[in-house]
Amino acid sequence: MSDPRLDRLLEHPAIWRGAGAARAAAVSTGFPELDARLPGEGWPQTGLVEILIPELGVGELSLLLPALGSLSRRATARWCACIAPPFEPFAPALAAHGLDLERLLVVHTEAPLWPCEQSLRSGACDAVIAFVRRIQTRALRRLQLAAEQGRTLGFLLRTLSQRTLQEPSCATLRLAVQPAQGALRITLLKCRGARRGSLELTPPALCLQSARQSAI
Repeated sequence: MSDPRLDRLLEHPAIWRGAGAARAAAVSTGFPELDARLPGEGWPQTGLVEILIPELGVGELSLLLPALGSLSRRATARWCACIAPPFEPFAPALAAHGLDLERLLVVHTEAPLWPCEQSLRSGACDAVIAFVRRIQTRALRRLQLAAEQGRTLGFLLRTLSQRTLQEPSCATLRLAVQPAQGALRITLLKCRGARRGSLELTPPALCLQSARQSAI
């Protein structure tokens, strides 16, 4: 017979139990094909997810919205924080795709690392999305630890390049998102308890208006 106290301890994101262990708590991505490739069948409920994109607007937000919408509509929902978005999110489109706007917090800043770390660590957020151009390994580690402390799902969006691909990452999950003839090619670069590889998804069209240049 299992000990509930031990089971709770082993659920902590800092403890890796291997691919054959009990599934970690997860949030469905909203895409069955992607869920099937991820431990727990979804995004990790706690931890940092690094998403590398070649340029803004390839479909990165449409990939995240199903999970964000699900989190924001829970009875015990905390905040969904969007840190340093490069363009202004268009609220009606976000709401149409299931996001509860009353649970959305947008932070405009030229220095995203500090508010990102505080949001992850605070325990007030279910999810944090941050747009970061460059980050040192030590700072990335701080964000991962902050996500674990706050029991928060953090998405860190960065530029896909040869340099970023070669950088070490302490994130729980790391993937690349690229356009592929009307679809998205998702490449799992690092995933505890799952095999690497690529798959293609077709997210629903996402029409967002920007108050600055174009939509995210």
